[in-house]
Amino acid sequence: MINTDLWLTEYLNNSMGHTFKIKKKLFHQVSEFQTVDIVDTDYYGHMLLLDGMVMTTEKDEFIYHELITHIPLLVHPIPKKVLIIGDGDGGVAREILKYPYVEEITVCEIDKIVVDACKKYLPVTAIGFDNPRVNLQVNDGTTYISQFKNHFDIIIIASADPVGPGEGLFKAEFYKNVYDALTDNGIMVNQSASPWSMQTQFKNINKSLIKIFPIVKPYISVVPTYPGSFWSWTFCSKNIEPLDAINISLSEKISESCKFYNSEIHKAIFVLPNFIKDLLAA
Repeated sequence: MINTDLWLTEYLNNSMGHTFKIKKKLFHQVSEFQTVDIVDTDYYGHMLLLDGMVMTTEKDEFIYHELITHIPLLVHPIPKKVLIIGDGDGGVAREILKYPYVEEITVCEIDKIVVDACKKYLPVTAIGFDNPRVNLQVNDGTTYISQFKNHFDIIIIASADPVGPGEGLFKAEFYKNVYDALTDNGIMVNQSASPWSMQTQFKNINKSLIKIFPIVKPYISVVPTYPGSFWSWTFCSKNIEPLDAINISLSEKISESCKFYNSEIHKAIFVLPNFIKDLLAA
């Protein structure tokens, strides 16, 4: 009998990868920047891929989006203006909309095709694009950020991996422009790769950030569909520590609408295992 099952494998390197059973191909288009696919998987639901790399899925998207968003939002005194670079699926914008005092949410996404595809096939994340507080800018983040000085309270870098159109978002010049675009109490959080299966990238990102920001604190979590199922983000600020300024009462309120984040998680994810400490110290 012919095996009619359709399987997708994302190869992480020459030795390992993640494999998913596909029920149906939903969307495929080659944009100016990358190949955009959305498929319906047997276990993870709808899945967005860029150049064959898994970006998000219906089943586990909340881990990434909650952790990259609520950590900075819950330690900044009163953020009014937030910039997201990347976030073509809209999940970060969705989470920021939980804060009524945030007046301006700008999403700078280079590829409009990603946004349009997610609006149709990933409404669980893209729902935020319909809110009037969300301002979508279709632009290159490296170009867009250079226009601003002392403007944003929080900048979240929710980009793809440091290859292809996202490569420039991991360079020292870009991080310096981010620093300049932040207000005096400004905070930046970026995704900083897998400290398990992308150790060189993780180490280089954090070394670059240490040269620019006075406070640089990586944090970690499991994300099942990401390389190694283990991911990191890095909290950077001019003067705010991520554990000293948590708004506990607001944290408890926000966590009621979350599947992953709570105030205990906020503290726990900054505890790094020894092998990661050794990576950062090397």
